[in-house]
Amino acid sequence: MFTGIITDIGQVLELEQRGDLRARIGTAYDVAGIDIGASIACDGVCLTVVALGDAPQGWFDVQISAETLSKTTIGRWGPGSRINLERALKVGDELGGHIVSGHVDGLAEVVAARAEGDSTRVTFRAPHALAGFIAPKGSVALNGTSLTVNEVDGTDFGINFIPHTQKVTTWGAVALGDAVNLEVDTMARYVARLREWGQ
Repeated sequence: MFTGIITDIGQVLELEQRGDLRARIGTAYDVAGIDIGASIACDGVCLTVVALGDAPQGWFDVQISAETLSKTTIGRWGPGSRINLERALKVGDELGGHIVSGHVDGLAEVVAARAEGDSTRVTFRAPHALAGFIAPKGSVALNGTSLTVNEVDGTDFGINFIPHTQKVTTWGAVALGDAVNLEVDTMARYVARLREWGQ
């Protein structure tokens, strides 16, 4: 479980197909404090640490199944790709964003971006099947980042990225046409399921 508050920007160092895809991710985290088997959200995808190292920089390895590749942007990663990282939530940690599972629901696409004061307003297009879970002033996780929805128009929704968010995440490099990992709010999913069950 995560909060959507990004705590490091990692870099993909290596990719290797070993049955499943194996990725080595460079990080500023103190790898001595990471256990094998720990969960780390990588661009919003909950992945399990299978190896660790610290020379010449800290890194961890994760294995990625074909199912995960088919549902996320990981297939677009290459050596040098920068990704948002978040360690798993611990009991007693501050919950600054919203509850994020790290289970990506689908891909959204960047369809517009413009400066708005010091911030950047970005419009995303969600898959039709997920659009109903996105509400104005509700929460979404995009590439692992907890964000507040400004407005919704059909399958399109807008997010305002303040300068701080652009600086401490990969959102400072957002571009038209980018595909992003979308996780809808868990509460919205359960409300929809209860309504469906009650019909």
